Amino acid sequence: MGRVTEPVRDPGLQPERTRLAWRRTTLACAVAASLAGRQTLHAGGGPLPVLALSLVVLSWLAFVAVAHHRVRHLHAPRPPLLTPRAAVAAVGCVMGAAVCGAAMLR
Repeated sequence: MGRVTEPVRDPGLQPERTRLAWRRTTLACAVAASLAGRQTLHAGGGPLPVLALSLVVLSWLAFVAVAHHRVRHLHAPRPPLLTPRAAVAAVGCVMGAAVCGAAMLR
């Protein structure tokens, strides 16, 4: 019997839309980290706001790493699925930034 081959994937615009979504989310996280830094400067510092700001920045850097890894793999003809580990990392970064931001508002 003949060998069955997978049809060539027509990526269309889906990889580009996914890439743009990751970029938008990364930009939104950068804006949130910048606003957290501004809040810390206007609040006069203190150990808790500075710690929260540090955690927000670390969470943003971790999210940038996850997003970069994902966007880099979108160039493949058949990109791999987002792993559960990467999905949990992305959600954890966003939730961590939100919790630290809420702590800064107190």
